[in-house]
Formats: sequence, structure tokens, C-alpha cells
Amino acid sequence: MNAPLRRVALAVMVMVLMLLANGTYIQVIKADTYRNDPRNSRVLLEEYSRQRGQISAAGGQLMATVENTTGRLKYLRKYPEGPIYAPITGYYSSNYGATGLEKAQDSVLNGSDPLLFGRRLSDLITGRDPRGGSVQTTIVPKVQQFAYKAMSDKKFSGAVVAMDPKTGRILAMVSTPSFDPNVLSAHDTEAQQKAWGELTKDPKKPSMNRAVGETYPPGSTFKMVTAAAALENGFTKDSPLTAAPTITLPGTNNQLENFNGNRCGGGETAPLIEALARSCNTAFVDLAIQLGETKLRQQAEKFGIGEQGQKIPIGVAGSSLGDIPDKAALGQSGIGQRDVRLTPLQDAVVAATIANGGVRMEPQLVSQILRDVTVLQENDPVRSGTAISSATAATLKEMMIQSESRTAGGGKISGVTIASKTGTAEHGANPKANNPHAWYAAFAPAEDPKIAVAVIVENGGDRGQDATGGTVAAPIGRGVIGAFLGGG
Repeated sequence: MNAPLRRVALAVMVMVLMLLANGTYIQVIKADTYRNDPRNSRVLLEEYSRQRGQISAAGGQLMATVENTTGRLKYLRKYPEGPIYAPITGYYSSNYGATGLEKAQDSVLNGSDPLLFGRRLSDLITGRDPRGGSVQTTIVPKVQQFAYKAMSDKKFSGAVVAMDPKTGRILAMVSTPSFDPNVLSAHDTEAQQKAWGELTKDPKKPSMNRAVGETYPPGSTFKMVTAAAALENGFTKDSPLTAAPTITLPGTNNQLENFNGNRCGGGETAPLIEALARSCNTAFVDLAIQLGETKLRQQAEKFGIGEQGQKIPIGVAGSSLGDIPDKAALGQSGIGQRDVRLTPLQDAVVAATIANGGVRMEPQLVSQILRDVTVLQENDPVRSGTAISSATAATLKEMMIQSESRTAGGGKISGVTIASKTGTAEHGANPKANNPHAWYAAFAPAEDPKIAVAVIVENGGDRGQDATGGTVAAPIGRGVIGAFLGGG
């Protein structure tokens, strides 16, 4: 081969190698980047060329489905009762991605999950249009609908979580104010952008899932945890605690008082059971300091407080006790104030664990993965561990029944024994200037618990500074229990 031909051959070889290198770079290294680039319309068209799977409630009621269209995007996502289930379904938007189960179960819903390999192979061979699998949740529609209506009718901001204490299955998960995911799933880009702008600028944050995505000071509902720590460490329901109307936090001049500055009963001391029933702050500050940080923190961790990265499969914000640098902070933490932060889901888990004899079950939102009517995966209940002994759980139940008997507010259910704890949580840099959050955590029937519930109403609901957990949150919690036991 002469010199000119060698140079040409070498140049061709270099060009081929460059093409191979560039092809490898694009196909292997940059493939995901290009595939996920929102400007890539081919990806969008491919996504919408497959029929996305359904999301349904227990019993089959549809929470998310699809409609055929005649446009470039072949299918339109629809949410039959949008705002009621939006904290669970999330949205599926061509411009703004996905949230909720739409995101957490995307591989199932779009058909790419390994569980659906057989279906994909069958579609390829038969030439059938590919379609996604379906997700059936644990949600009980009448409980979800009641909880949503109870919160939204009063325009409350907050959340409700209801669980089956024996299985961990989530029966209701409501967050208000909510939003309509149908607008974000619309194929009209202008309508999507308008809805997105309104949603993201709304100061009430309707797209936030308050049930699992936000943490709050739990206030006196945290006394369930402090009391459990005490009973697990040698205290009894009759152990005497201070009944003083106020207590000075150790190492400070700060006075902490009971509700309305009342004494905790008629004596100098009050038994633990009465202190919980009356929700006496001074007694529980005293109790937490006697227990010490280690025992309080260990008990909280056994209930799941402090765990990070939990998914149901929607991601759950981590609950925490925060730092406890001294005894003053320990006393405040023992009544669910200072840096203690719980999601409403976590508060429901605490109540559910006591209801279940001390056994903590993993919260579950998805019961089945299906292909048409064929069940591909069924999620069995998962035991997370034993948080307290059965004896401690029984004593706490007795104490919470006493607490319920002293709790004001409407919605009491004739013939049903409820075990509960209320909370009225201060928050913010200047708590006296902010309306308190109102909490209610409960389970019923106490003799054979079938439902545990946690309710938070932010900033006092419609009662402002006069709000208490009993007057604002308890009627909603009792109503949710009634909706379930009434035939859910």
C-alpha cells in the first residue's frame, strides 16, 4: 500500500473509532440524561403511548385511571375524586413529573417493573398494545372520604391518618388543604402552567402531604411515649408525681405550668394514671427528668421515632426528639415540646403499637400489585418489633381510656370504648403569639382495637388561642373511628 492510501486508511480508521467512541458515550454514559431530558418529546410520546395502570382503593374504587384521547399523547391521566386522594396518588404531569404513588410506583404503573416482564414479553409476541400494572392501596374509601370532609368542611389545615393496628395497613391518609391533580395531568400546557403557578404560590401549601411529609411538635400526645418509658423502667400507674401547678425547669428561672395553671388533682402528688388523664405538664416534666435522656430516647426509638428513610412506599419525613442538651430540655421534651417533631403517621403508629399489645407493625399503603385481575404481588403485614411489653401496653390502654373519659369535645360514640390522648402543642419562636396545634391520637374499640387514628389541626383550627386537642381534633378522630366501625 502506498503512502497516500495508508494515510486515507488511517484517517478512515480514526473516524470509525471516533464514531464508535461517540456512540458508546451517547448510548452508555449519556443515555439516561437524554432519556430524562424534559425537552425530549420522543420520551414523552413513548410514555403516553402505553396505557398507564390504575390506582385503586381497597375494594376496587378507582383513585387514578386513564382515558383515551385523539391527540399526540394517547392517554390522559384522570383522578375521579382528585383532592380527596391527592396526598396518596400524587399527580402525573407531562411538564412537572410525578409525586405520591404515581412516582413511588412508577415502574409498576408504566409497565417496566420486573414483575411485569411476562406481560411485556406476551405483548411483544402477540402485538398487543403494552400497558402498565395496577396498584391497589389499603385505603378504605368511606373512612378517607369522612376524614377529608371533616377537615375540609371547616377549612382546617392538617392531616388525618388511620391504621389497622394489627396489620399496619393505612385505612385513611388525608392532608388538607388539598389540590386537584386532574389539572396538572391535563394535556393543555397552558392550563398546567396556570395550575402549577397557583399551586406553588399558595401560602397554604396544598401540594404538601402533611400526613407523612411534615413534622410537628406532638405536644401532650407524646406523653404516651414518656409514660411507656416510665412503665418499662419500674414505674407503675400509681407512681406518685408532682401535682404542682407550675414547675421550674432545672438550671433556669423559667416556669412551666399546667393547662390554665391548675393543680394536677387535689393532693400534693398525683398518680401517673391521673397525671396522664389530666395531661399534667408539671408531672411529666418531673417524670422525664427522673427517667433521664437515655431511657426516654430508647423508648422513642422502639416506637420508630428517629428512623430515617422510611417509605410506605411514599417517602416519610423522619420524626425526631432533637438534641437534649440539659435537664430543662429533657423536661420539655417529655411533654412533646422543644425540638420533638413527629409526623401524623408516626403519632398514629405510637397509638397503633399500644393498641396491638406493644407490637409495632410497619405502616403499609399498598396491598397488591396486579396485572389486569391477576395478583402479581401481595404485601403481607410486616412486624417492625416489640416497642413495649404486653403488660405495659395493657396499662397504657387503661390510662388512655381514663384520658378519653376526661376529654371534652363532641363526637363521642355510644357503646364504643375509645382509648386516647390529646395534645395542644405550642410552636414557633414565640409560642404565645401563635395559635397552638391541636392533636388527638386514639384507638378503638379498646377491648379489641380495629383502628388507630391520629389527627392534627394546625394553628388552632377555628378556635385560635382557645384551641385544645379535645375541642378541635378529638371530634374528627372520633368521627373517623365511627366511620370505620360503622361498617368500613
